[in-house]
Amino acid sequence: MGPGSLADLREGLEAGDLSAEFLALRSLDRMARLEPRLNATASLDRARTLAAARDADARLARGERSPVLGIPVVLKDNLNWKGAPVGNGSRIQRGYRAPYDATVVRRLLEAGAVPVAKANMDEFAMGSSGEHSASGPARNPWDLSRVPGGSSSGSVVAVAAGYAPLALGTDTGGSVRLPGSFCNVTALRPTYGALSRYGVTAMASSLDIVGPVAASARDLAAALSVMAGSDPLDATSVDLPGRERLAELRPRALKGLRIGLPRECFGEGIEEGVRGVLEAALRALEAEGAELVEVSLPHTRFAIDTYYLITTSEVSSNLARFDGVRFGARTPSETLDTMVAATRDEGFGMEAKRRILLGAFCLSRGYYEAFYLKAQKARTLILRDFTEAFGQVDVLATPVCPGTAFPLGDRTGDPLSMYLSDVFTVTPSLAALPALSMPAGFASGLPVGLQLIGPSLSDVSLLELAHAYQQITKHHTEAPRLDC
Repeated sequence: MGPGSLADLREGLEAGDLSAEFLALRSLDRMARLEPRLNATASLDRARTLAAARDADARLARGERSPVLGIPVVLKDNLNWKGAPVGNGSRIQRGYRAPYDATVVRRLLEAGAVPVAKANMDEFAMGSSGEHSASGPARNPWDLSRVPGGSSSGSVVAVAAGYAPLALGTDTGGSVRLPGSFCNVTALRPTYGALSRYGVTAMASSLDIVGPVAASARDLAAALSVMAGSDPLDATSVDLPGRERLAELRPRALKGLRIGLPRECFGEGIEEGVRGVLEAALRALEAEGAELVEVSLPHTRFAIDTYYLITTSEVSSNLARFDGVRFGARTPSETLDTMVAATRDEGFGMEAKRRILLGAFCLSRGYYEAFYLKAQKARTLILRDFTEAFGQVDVLATPVCPGTAFPLGDRTGDPLSMYLSDVFTVTPSLAALPALSMPAGFASGLPVGLQLIGPSLSDVSLLELAHAYQQITKHHTEAPRLDC
């Protein structure tokens, strides 16, 4: 069983050739066999999963239909599933269980999806490699000696390794798109607000968004059709235009489509193998009638600095509540001050501590204006760059990452090098735009992704474009050989 097709499984379920219980058992069996090598899951509840699958089978027998009814799904471990652990990849969350469902999880459950596991992740979604987890690193199914990317490492590995055809991650600066590129799956960062964040552990609130992961754009669209829509429990949520086109996604016409290539994203620093794959992908789109247009995003050079100033500041604020008083596994001590210090010191890993301290510095008196406020002004300039670019073209195409998946441990001692892995993914995040990573080919046997960026709320058109590309290529159907 490879990544599988949600559409094919749905067809089999509706025809009666498959059962939800069979698919759930197959997922559980595959995880039992592969997890010692991949470490992609954080927790599972076999009895609960099978109960949900049997309920889905009963609904199918009654003639109910939905895009995800009976489909196995993996949930990132920062998403609430009532009664299940919510570990956030951190020791400080040990023993905590969700008291309610996240809105996106509730909508999936109401539509009949079957959760089969919670996914491993970088601690509190802070990481680009999947190595910053209290449960140990997840591994890339294409090469077990390499990182899968992060922070939604387990969610992406789960799809790539065939645990489930659908997974939910979160994306702040590239956390589904980067691992999507490294592991050869399709991953979407929706427009900020297109999916509710209620019940999602906050990392950087102005940037966090739930990101679905699947083998193809068509499968992503099916999931998005169930989850999208405004939510009274999330004031930032909005309705998604064109949502009615998602359930049965059609390819977008490529003839006459103007695809912008930002010159700042195709300069030096890109590995030659990656460059070759991307050029071939763009030629394939051009051969179908798309027009490639060079554009400029001049403030891209400030994106990494801007992103990390904003995220560390918001991380410091959001994680302040994990102090052992109301939230966080308490480390006993003689006084309140020493208890809080011991709880945070023992509970947080090194990357979380680094970002909390940097954020506290950025927000401190005398530095707020020099760092955080200036970063917000730079963010506005980055958004203006995109607005001007979309006055010339319909969509933008960039690399997802300058290189392919790097070896485990290669960058853990060099945070700056690690952060630069996100150089192409943070810009659409800062501008609150939809961005999608899709398989584009292989360089030296390792997957390479192409990033598509659309105007605000163009998520459906972006998926239709990705679907059109996946009609003329087969890269997204390639799966790692894990059963050998």
